[in-house]
Amino acid sequence: MSMPVLDNLVHIGQLKAEPRNVLELARLLDMARTRLADAQLTSLSLEGRFTSAYNAAHAAALAALRWHGYRSENRFIVFQCLAHTVTWPPNRWRVLDSAHQKRNLAEYEGYLEVEESTITELCSLVTSLIADVQALTVQ
Repeated sequence: MSMPVLDNLVHIGQLKAEPRNVLELARLLDMARTRLADAQLTSLSLEGRFTSAYNAAHAAALAALRWHGYRSENRFIVFQCLAHTVTWPPNRWRVLDSAHQKRNLAEYEGYLEVEESTITELCSLVTSLIADVQALTVQ
């Protein structure tokens, strides 16, 4: 399904157009569900739970992008595209952007400060995102 805004991102090299792959979509949603379940395990460290919640968000957001026939290797773009792929308002996808920034600090500078409330909010958003992507697949 071609989308003009996403096609513009293809034109400038931020996205790639690729045919939808239903098996890949299913794998990404399964991964998102598994990572979400991991993020809710209170026996894990806060850092581990945050990483799981973030990875769940990314897998679900990538699934939404793939449903529409696009791919990106830029994690931030995947989250930004939620405005178009599942019509999320900025106040929702920007929470994922904030998580992306925290993830980058952890990955590249070894610094991660995260609270339980952050993980709770991420898990809630991921649950909603998975449902929104699942709704795409039954249309």
